[in-house]
Amino acid sequence: MSTIAHKTKRGVARTMWEYLTTVDHKKIAILYLIAGGFFFLVGGVEAMIIRIQLAVPNNDFVSAGLYNEILTMHGTTMIFLAAMPLLFAFMNAVMPLQIGARDVAFPFINALGFWLFFFGGLFLNLSWFLGGAPDAGWTSYASLSLASEGHGIDFYVLGLQISGFGTLMGGINFLVTIINMRAPGMTYMRMPLFTWTTFIASALILFAFPPLTVALFMMMFDRMFGSGFFDVAMGGNTVIWEHFFWIFGHPEVYILILPAFGIFSEIIPTFSRKRLFGYSSMVFATVLIGFLGFMVWAHHMFTTGLGPVANAIFAVATMAIAVPTGIKIFNWILTIWGGSVKFTVPMLYAISFIPSFVMGGVTGVMQAAAPADYQFHDSYFIVAHFHYVIVGGVVLALLGGLHFYWPIMFGTMLNEKLGKVSFAFFFTGFHLTFFIQHFLGLMGMPRRVWTFFPGQGLETGNLVSSIGAGFMAVGVIVLLINILITMVRNVQVGRDPWKDGRTLEWSIPLPVPFYNFKQLPLVRGLDAFWVEKMKGKAGMTPAEPVGDIHMPNNAFTPFLMSLGLFIAAFGTMYQADDKEWAIPVLIIGLAITFGAMLYRSVKDDLGYHIHKEELLDETDKEENR
Repeated sequence: MSTIAHKTKRGVARTMWEYLTTVDHKKIAILYLIAGGFFFLVGGVEAMIIRIQLAVPNNDFVSAGLYNEILTMHGTTMIFLAAMPLLFAFMNAVMPLQIGARDVAFPFINALGFWLFFFGGLFLNLSWFLGGAPDAGWTSYASLSLASEGHGIDFYVLGLQISGFGTLMGGINFLVTIINMRAPGMTYMRMPLFTWTTFIASALILFAFPPLTVALFMMMFDRMFGSGFFDVAMGGNTVIWEHFFWIFGHPEVYILILPAFGIFSEIIPTFSRKRLFGYSSMVFATVLIGFLGFMVWAHHMFTTGLGPVANAIFAVATMAIAVPTGIKIFNWILTIWGGSVKFTVPMLYAISFIPSFVMGGVTGVMQAAAPADYQFHDSYFIVAHFHYVIVGGVVLALLGGLHFYWPIMFGTMLNEKLGKVSFAFFFTGFHLTFFIQHFLGLMGMPRRVWTFFPGQGLETGNLVSSIGAGFMAVGVIVLLINILITMVRNVQVGRDPWKDGRTLEWSIPLPVPFYNFKQLPLVRGLDAFWVEKMKGKAGMTPAEPVGDIHMPNNAFTPFLMSLGLFIAAFGTMYQADDKEWAIPVLIIGLAITFGAMLYRSVKDDLGYHIHKEELLDETDKEENR
């Protein structure tokens, strides 16, 4: 037994080391999925505490100060540490396969991006144990942030800086990959919609994250070094923070929702057994949404006193986004119309998404009218709206995509029956929780309140909303049970497990070889794999003979670089308190980061070759299987 235990420990240690040092996009996708899933659960627990506190009037389940911290961390965690990394998981796992690439353009940078995100999120959540979490709302408006005592806001500023660098690196990497690494014949207008939405979302990351980075640096200098960018008493302006934040914050909505659109644009044609209706119009609608997304940020600021001209301009631009979004809605419906529909778990999420997201869009157009927004602003109507967009759009896509792409990532299939049970609880709970919040808002319930008084007509609505949150929690628990059972059983599936795969990722044997494609595929049309299947072929036509493949080496330096910044952040934060150990910690952290960078710059890392003979052996094994 001791020998078996020793071998098991060695196997676990080897696996952990492999994932700590990996630069393989498929393994990095799994890291994003695990980390993002963990933060999703953390954010979900915070949401449940919020709903328990608001289930009945005059509740004292948590204190007012703790409630503000939980509210702030729920929004920050779900947007920055759950939704984005989970989408990055699918981008990493699927996009390189969809374009016929063997990896992303910069595998090393891909790994560095993940570890920066992870350590940034870890730093932010350590605030719970080191004096208190941020408490100024997920938008962290400067007037509240500068007045906040303790280090909560400092954790927010430094954690998002580190994590944001990782996201920016990931966006640039995806852009370069899509531009430069498409397989022969994969023109832009033959790219799958998920690849297109990854491309546009990555472009939005490239332009939207720098304003947030600048704002966070300003906030850091105001709080730690006594500058006055946002301090009115020193001649600063708090509204400037709002501009910086929302110039990032509104494109961020599209950074999240566009890949979700892409996931549904892959699921719906697959289980309708039809080509996506209006492919070209879907592509141009995606581009237009990305473009207009940068022209609407001030609709979050209608009540700040920008004036009627500015309000009118931003109102019109906001309403204009409904046009390309409407094109997408009709194209999804027309794809389903007349199709041979299979009601799999991914398809259930896709079909339920359409009315749910439309409801969020309709309330968005309502708020785009500036005079109406004066009434809706900072009420629970706003809470209902953005949850219908984020949960009804992004989270439903994440759950549908998890079931759809699970075979690509793990070579197994999640249980369909448990998946449908999970869907029923989550979808029912979602509408129970947030639909009634529209009416709570119209009845005058403000956002961010710790409790409410009886006799205002708000008791029933809040109780129903809290019960709905419990349903959603049950749905997530059933999903976790499904994942656990699937992993324990570990029943491997073969190529194209859904039987109706249309794009290149389904043409590869499962589990996916670490080099992805033995021979780069020749793309001969839109829905490249479907085209080949219609010609009676089991796989793709190769665009090249079998030859040696060059692959990058694993590297530990991305982990070290990120760890160094994580350590340095503590020194930066506590030097403002004149802690005698703060500067040495800052120096040690920076030394680790720059030392790892220097080592990387001088190391002769030319990767390695997989020889032709090995690839031919793998082909024989595949045929025997």
